[in-house]
Amino acid sequence: MTDSVSVRTCPLCEASCGLEVTVADGRVTKIRGDVDDVFSKGFICPKGGSLAALHEDPDRLRAPLLKQADGSFATVTWDEAFAEIERRLPPIQAAHGRDSVAAYLGNPGAHNLSALVFGRVLLKALGTKNVTSASTVDQYPKQLASGWMFGTPLSVPIPDVDRTDHLLILGANPLASNGSLMTAPDIRGRLRAIRERGGKVVVVDPRRTRTAEAADEHVFIRPGTDALLLFAMVHVLVTEELADPGEHLDGLVTGLETVRALALGFPPEAVADACGIPAETIRRMARELAEAPTAAVYGRMGTTTTAFGTTASWLVDVLNVLTGNLDRPGGAMFTTPASGSPNTSGEPGRGRGVRTGRFSSRVRGLDEVFGELPVAVLAEEIDTPGEGQVRALITLAGNPVVSTPNSERLAAAFDELEFMVSIDIYLNETTRHADVILPVPSPLERPHYDLALYAFAVRNVANFSGTLFEKPADMPHEWETLLRLVGIVTGQGAGVDVAALDTFVATEAVRRESNTTSSSIAGRDVDEILAALAPRVGPERILDLLLRAGPFGDGFVAGADGLSLAGLEAAPHGVDLGPLQPRMPAVLRTPSGQIELAPEPLVRDVDRLHEMLDAWTAASGAGERPMRLIGRRDLRSNNSWMHNIQPLVKGKPRCTVWVHPDDAARLQLVDGEDARVSARVGVIEIPVQVTEDVMPGVISIPHGWGHDLPGVRMQVASAHAGVNSNILADDQELEPLSGTAILNGIAVELEPARVPVGA
Repeated sequence: MTDSVSVRTCPLCEASCGLEVTVADGRVTKIRGDVDDVFSKGFICPKGGSLAALHEDPDRLRAPLLKQADGSFATVTWDEAFAEIERRLPPIQAAHGRDSVAAYLGNPGAHNLSALVFGRVLLKALGTKNVTSASTVDQYPKQLASGWMFGTPLSVPIPDVDRTDHLLILGANPLASNGSLMTAPDIRGRLRAIRERGGKVVVVDPRRTRTAEAADEHVFIRPGTDALLLFAMVHVLVTEELADPGEHLDGLVTGLETVRALALGFPPEAVADACGIPAETIRRMARELAEAPTAAVYGRMGTTTTAFGTTASWLVDVLNVLTGNLDRPGGAMFTTPASGSPNTSGEPGRGRGVRTGRFSSRVRGLDEVFGELPVAVLAEEIDTPGEGQVRALITLAGNPVVSTPNSERLAAAFDELEFMVSIDIYLNETTRHADVILPVPSPLERPHYDLALYAFAVRNVANFSGTLFEKPADMPHEWETLLRLVGIVTGQGAGVDVAALDTFVATEAVRRESNTTSSSIAGRDVDEILAALAPRVGPERILDLLLRAGPFGDGFVAGADGLSLAGLEAAPHGVDLGPLQPRMPAVLRTPSGQIELAPEPLVRDVDRLHEMLDAWTAASGAGERPMRLIGRRDLRSNNSWMHNIQPLVKGKPRCTVWVHPDDAARLQLVDGEDARVSARVGVIEIPVQVTEDVMPGVISIPHGWGHDLPGVRMQVASAHAGVNSNILADDQELEPLSGTAILNGIAVELEPARVPVGA
């Protein structure tokens, strides 16, 4: 037996760690961290080590499935699957219009080069307004706030963790998630380095997370009150004359006086009770942030999935600006992705900024954000009759029945669809509703480049992985599947010339780059560039274009010393492009050409924050504060889609409800026994775990579970089913600015399951 060793980048989460994979006789025998990887330097988490189990999973689909008249699924050929789609989907579009077909994009697509490049092509071909995604469940508040402040949704400041002296983390647990809108392998080591160089790490969270345990200080906060805390910290800065954006931002900040005036309404003493944080602690936190040599504030899911997610996200960067830490080493900086982005041009100037509400949902009239509608409208758009009703659905690597609010209503709505197509590797809680399921190659059977995630990396890096194993001969590449669907919805049929369509996509991409004045290939001949990209096809051709025309690229100049896909192929451990660099004012694309510190939609929303504070104060005085639900994530879990991998679900059950001992005693809950948790839209029963790692008045349930639904074909996941916390999330309760589902801070009732309902 001869072993071969190759290296590749893990595609399973945002950390993008380098892996060393040993193969013998066509099977993976060992996976460990690549010590020579320029970014992760040997770090690996349990998810990376599970790639072989995912690849070999007997439940992973390897051929298309077609639903039969009795509701069962039969394996069919690819031509049969596409023929069924062609027979049923275009007539729905023709009879009811393009908006009658909706699309849902799941989280795994963000880690998939084919899905990122050609998924957009399919959406454009569909021409539907009813596009939803996992982004409206978690991250859009941050991207919307960043877009209003800096000009584009990709203009997200990233903590320069490797050089900062003080890191304030709110509602984030990167030791479990490996980062979120912050690509940072070995975050434990990076946080430890802050402390070793004399710095400080502070975590604000209703739960004592793995990250909180590794920090210098953990501060409990009541769920959903992060915006109040942040405004109170801004209040301290402006009233104690600690606010100073710094000389490097002179002339680049507008709205400072508006922010000062707004902050006066949130003194620490006024918000302390609502937040559950003493006023003096708030003042100390603000002073320490301002006085640190360098500092960065970072907030994620615990701040964005609340009733004030966009406001909290905005205030995170208001603090970064006011403490002089935006766009300087050790502060909050902007990554320069090797593949380029709308904000990588070196030409400063005004842009269009971010606009929302270009169209609205049919039933509730909710505005679009970044071309998408809130996923919480999907059920009502399906189950509400009338002109424009959604009658067909395409899902791409998503499981919204588990991951979106009011899951039971959504599942029922899926049963009312006339036709549904799912591109997925599993027959899961969502795809069981599909009429056709189209599988894709495993992560080891396709090339990988983190096109989206490197845009949020704590260091400028690039790494490309080729395929490790050949895909099954009869299985198309994912991009080929997507282009065949494009052929169907554009009237070219399932037999469309995929190669010709691929070339058309590449030609349009080159033409756009050539017509962009700030591009290094502006004005270049399209055919010349296409010839230089040959013989590459599919997503690798597009990636090579983006790299070579990007900020570190060779610009398609012969002999130039710049980045290309060939260069990455010759550097399997990756290319280190250096630490983050100051990018002001070139990064800005706001209409004013400045940092918009007081965007009008956020200024208007401050009245709602005052109303919330008044309501919290009144409820406290009346002793009427309900229990509040927050989520939870585990290092071995990645939303719902990795629960069928035995190495990741082994050990003690993780789907439990965490309850503080004081609450357990008051409510007569017993550790290990089931509790009944109820909200307006649903009820679940779940084992109790009594722990002081959650603050009084708060319970915590992990998301992504609930694998016991009929028709699911995932043996391991079904054996560790857990319960779906999103049965409790209300699809009518959304953050109004971004349309994001409110998944943290939900008011719930809690009682022992042994008590009869209604007793």
